[in-house]
Amino acid sequence: MARLKTYLLAVVTIFTALAIGYVMQNGSVPTQASRAQPAELVVSGITDTSSALTPRLPVEAAVAGLPDARVVLAAADSAPQVAEPMPQDHAAPGFDCALDVSAMANAGAMVDLSIVAPCHASERVTIHHHGLMFTEITQPDGTLRVRVPALSEHALFIVAFDNGTGGTASTEVPALPFYDRVVLQWKGQTGLQLHAREFDAAYFTEGHVWAASAGDMERTARGEGGFLSRLGNAEAPEPLMAEVYSFPVATTHRSGRVAVSVEAEVTEANCGSDVEAQTLERHGDTGLRARDLTLDMPACDSIGDFLVLKNLIEDLKIAGN
Repeated sequence: MARLKTYLLAVVTIFTALAIGYVMQNGSVPTQASRAQPAELVVSGITDTSSALTPRLPVEAAVAGLPDARVVLAAADSAPQVAEPMPQDHAAPGFDCALDVSAMANAGAMVDLSIVAPCHASERVTIHHHGLMFTEITQPDGTLRVRVPALSEHALFIVAFDNGTGGTASTEVPALPFYDRVVLQWKGQTGLQLHAREFDAAYFTEGHVWAASAGDMERTARGEGGFLSRLGNAEAPEPLMAEVYSFPVATTHRSGRVAVSVEAEVTEANCGSDVEAQTLERHGDTGLRARDLTLDMPACDSIGDFLVLKNLIEDLKIAGN
């Protein structure tokens, strides 16, 4: 009896195995051949935006032929799973073209002017200050820092780029009444120079202040003499240039006269032409005085000569303290 049950159990097991094999070969489970075709349809059907007529394929068919079916099956599993966040490329923030201009008073009645203009890299910029005008070129990053002699206690600066963009900045300069200032400004290659001979100093001696011997702030702080500031970038297109002479009238212990003159070297760039310029003068707490001038330069056979205009600017009369 036990042997009969054993035979029956073996027959049932064999029959069941045959039935499962039949279903695997001929039933509804897709074969390897049937899986290949739906996989190709999945790839070629990417451009079809309508899924209404597309039959839902079994998960096994949809992932057949993919390099890593295990990952796709895990994503298609109906059980809720926490997916790892995918790396994302964050868009760069918008570039800020805001123009920032600031001014800060410094020693010697000077003003440190700072310009930050990210969208105006290496561009020509004109700076206006109470009649004073000069051009500069911003750095490759759009910044510019320049020290400017103040011409007003309430110093206002206007910054203007060639495309019309601009800004302003202002600061208080309470030390300005302690200084006398003379400005010579021009446009282009004029050969103009501003000279100051302090207390009748001879040319090219210690008291002769000009572009090649501009003085320094330490000497001025001791009340021993003035200094010259040159403004503008001669490499800028159509450059506006200026030279400013400053003397500390309120702190000097010397008395006498400072002879201020305008000189012009005859060069290939200006010979035989008219040279236009302007002077600005400020003495103590008085307002600015402006004067326009036009020089008829000699012919080009005089290249290398100098014109000296002694009476164009009033000499500074210094009374020691």
